[in-house]
Amino acid sequence: MRALRSTYGAGPLHLLALLGSFALAGAAALQVAPDPLRLRYLAWFVGAVVLHDLVLFPLYAVLDRSAGALVRRRRAAAPGSVNFVRVPALLSGLLLLVFAPSVLRRSEPAYSAASGLTQEPYLLRWLLVSAVLFLGSAVLYAVRGRRA
Repeated sequence: MRALRSTYGAGPLHLLALLGSFALAGAAALQVAPDPLRLRYLAWFVGAVVLHDLVLFPLYAVLDRSAGALVRRRRAAAPGSVNFVRVPALLSGLLLLVFAPSVLRRSEPAYSAASGLTQEPYLLRWLLVSAVLFLGSAVLYAVRGRRA
């Protein structure tokens, strides 16, 4: 039991619940996905896991550590001030992740056929939303700095 906790990080009940949730999610995916697309869904899922865990997570972990170190070097910065960059960056990245095919115009033919519109405004809108998020965060940071 101690070896399991030291290598896995949690107890056997947690591992059992995790495996059960994976089995349930896999069964649901098999029911939803049509037969010809199952292999494609699996490839996308595995690719997304590999891309996130081996590329993106280390990248944004390094960026977060760098931002924290930069803030700690400045003595005038408040201890939680890095969050005023973290939150808009996270929300902007999440929006890009969700709308990446539209922002990068990778699904133009299908989108045009379905809606009769182009994907031109998506990049500008994502940039504007990101700018508003960072601007709002900067205003909140300035208000917080004034109060302190």
